[in-house]
Amino acid sequence: MVQSQPPSHGRRGATGAGRHVYDLLRAQIVDDTLPAGARAPSTRGLAAELGVSRTTVTAAYEQLVAEGYLVTSTGRAARVARPLTAPAPAELPSSSCGTQPAPTLSDYGQRLLAIGMPALPHAEPARFDFLYGAVASRDFPILAWRRAYQTELLQQQQRLYYVPPEGDASLRSALQGYLRRARGLTCDAGQILVVHGSQQAIDLCARLLLDAGDAFVFEDPGYLMARRCFEATGASCLATPVDAQGLDTSRLPKESNARLVYVTPSHQFPLGGVLPITRRQQLLQWARRQNAWIVEDDYDGEFRYGQRPIDALQSIDGDGRVIYVGTFSKALSPQLRLGYLVLPPELVSVFRQAKRLTDRHAPVLEQRVLASLIESGSYERHVRRMRRENERRRAALLEAVARHLPKDAQVGGTAAGLHVVLWLPSLNPKDELNVVTAARHAGVGIYPVSTLFAAPESAAQARPAGFILGYASLTVEQIQQGIQALGRIFSVKS
Repeated sequence: MVQSQPPSHGRRGATGAGRHVYDLLRAQIVDDTLPAGARAPSTRGLAAELGVSRTTVTAAYEQLVAEGYLVTSTGRAARVARPLTAPAPAELPSSSCGTQPAPTLSDYGQRLLAIGMPALPHAEPARFDFLYGAVASRDFPILAWRRAYQTELLQQQQRLYYVPPEGDASLRSALQGYLRRARGLTCDAGQILVVHGSQQAIDLCARLLLDAGDAFVFEDPGYLMARRCFEATGASCLATPVDAQGLDTSRLPKESNARLVYVTPSHQFPLGGVLPITRRQQLLQWARRQNAWIVEDDYDGEFRYGQRPIDALQSIDGDGRVIYVGTFSKALSPQLRLGYLVLPPELVSVFRQAKRLTDRHAPVLEQRVLASLIESGSYERHVRRMRRENERRRAALLEAVARHLPKDAQVGGTAAGLHVVLWLPSLNPKDELNVVTAARHAGVGIYPVSTLFAAPESAAQARPAGFILGYASLTVEQIQQGIQALGRIFSVKS
């Protein structure tokens, strides 16, 4: 006889009753109350005992049969299934804790564990959070997006199915024209691959262009998540210093097995230098001699103040060595997770195949909405408005630093982008984490530059303490109040 549990308050629905019967029988099979080979109670008898319909009990039995707990045959009652034969104790692998060791990771997985990943920012943002990479939610073009989204949503499709991995044709066509106007790029729509943000673009470059034992050239300091992608392949990092003009091309390695160089020429991350034409030409010449690829990450190249945005490095590439990475994260939202690659023709096929294996394709509806915004001119009007808004924020930040922070405070990387670097010559780089902690207690979020150097200890010997301050997610008033609160910290320290 199956021992029934005390009834719960309220009358069970059919689904609840069926689950109750299933759980009851399964528990007694697992704890050997109903041993292997034992005959299960009849469905009619159990239904009467539990006060449920026979149909409910039958459905529970069918589920237990499907999962292998019960076995049935024509004309015979259901019985508890025989357990799997367990290996003899001598066959079990031994370990220090008496448990079986977990299967080993791949080389890739072990490298990921070894190199670690950067910690995410605090779950709760500071009252005045100068988080770089964040943009203001109120700046998102809600009305234009909603209109375009509803229009695309109501479009009747012949069927719902996967689309080509390279992305929707309407967005790639719209991007082809936009990139020519805004970034000076000349390409065919077929060279564009739509991806889930610039991070996926970088990951695809790492997987397809680097092998274990290769080397890659990387800006120092630079974008840590990109460096980790390249390092995870087993390739070694050749960290190359940057200065006020970006990557120092005079210090590119002369003899190496470098297969790739990663660069942010329009606004070096994080220091903010803009790579001049002479260095761009030197970089292209170096890549030709090395037979190496150049990954150009144009993460915020649309935001340049006082002058028109600098054309992309890809626009002067005559050899087809530059892989251009673009994103909508800074102009619209990081949560949108849409970006794109402009590929040399010879890489198009393999990148499409890799994208297809990774996740098939990026969301189609959002792609078509973006295409509509670009084709109507709404997107470019939005970018111009964001450029004006962020120029106001940048001006407020510079004015507040001059007014409230120590006289020796210096601000770099102000010509473009959505963040600056605050240098404090009176402080040692070893003090950065203490300052970050004190600022957090005062309700101000700032971020140390040390974590972005390939060798933080050696780099610290030749520089002052530095902090990255993003301003695109704050109002002018929040920027002023945040810097004023930061200034009070230094007043107390002095």
